[in-house]
Amino acid sequence: MPDAKLNYVICPDASGSHRMAYWQWGNPQSSHVVVCAHGLSRQGRDFDTLAQALCSQAGDAIRVVCPDVVGRGRSDWLKDPMGYQIPAYAADMLALLAQLKPTTLDWVGTSMGGLIGMVLCGQPDLPLPVPVRRLVLNDVGPAMQWQALQRIGEYLGDTGCFSSLQQAADALWASSTSFGPHTPAQWLAFSKPMVKPLAGTPGSLTLHYDPAIAVPFRHVTPESVAQGEAALWQLYDNIKATTLLLRGAQSDLLAPQTAQAMTLRGPRARLVEFEGVGHAPTLMAEDQVRTVVSFLLD
Repeated sequence: MPDAKLNYVICPDASGSHRMAYWQWGNPQSSHVVVCAHGLSRQGRDFDTLAQALCSQAGDAIRVVCPDVVGRGRSDWLKDPMGYQIPAYAADMLALLAQLKPTTLDWVGTSMGGLIGMVLCGQPDLPLPVPVRRLVLNDVGPAMQWQALQRIGEYLGDTGCFSSLQQAADALWASSTSFGPHTPAQWLAFSKPMVKPLAGTPGSLTLHYDPAIAVPFRHVTPESVAQGEAALWQLYDNIKATTLLLRGAQSDLLAPQTAQAMTLRGPRARLVEFEGVGHAPTLMAEDQVRTVVSFLLD
């Protein structure tokens, strides 16, 4: 299968504008678009396995678009680090969707990408080209556990210096064992897009993202998380898209009681849990891929 094609969209911001990169799989003319949005410190190539599976099954009938959220991957870095927050990311996605012009739209969001999806689906007055038809929330919901946010904050912003891809992959695994079992080859491939050459240090690598994405995250407190929870539940309750909720059975971010509540209110999500996985399923394992592909293409 041909590799993903790299594209860009210009997004306005308080300093003028920035470019957001996105990786496109499948038929570039297809009006059925599946957007896959990654987690906080990740990038769009996280979805290579899922995108290939979707395109293999749907053929020319689908286009899979995997953005690098601003500050990550091939996207620009912001001048003002306080712009690294969900409302700004959602605004960028509106610019992307205006460029893509889908007539059928599905959304797959892992962690932060799921929150972006909730913002887009839960506000009916947003200028979406078409409402989201099917929504996949991967290990995230309106209520998030403070201990998990603290854990993420311990490594966020430390982009490191590595002498080889393998050293970088080993370091990433140390903070990502909750992603669940992967073969060494899988993890190395998964880690390759996570690094880039370190400027001024020939032969060295560093993580792909702007360390300043951690700046707004440092302002998060238990109180602010609790205050935001009510607003997120309101967004969730407004969602009209058919919704699939994925949860790592050992997730420390999405509590079982939150996941259960999400099946009973709002879009009444269908819940699927994966044993041996925490936060968050990488959508590389066969059962995870099969679950998402069948939900989106049925």
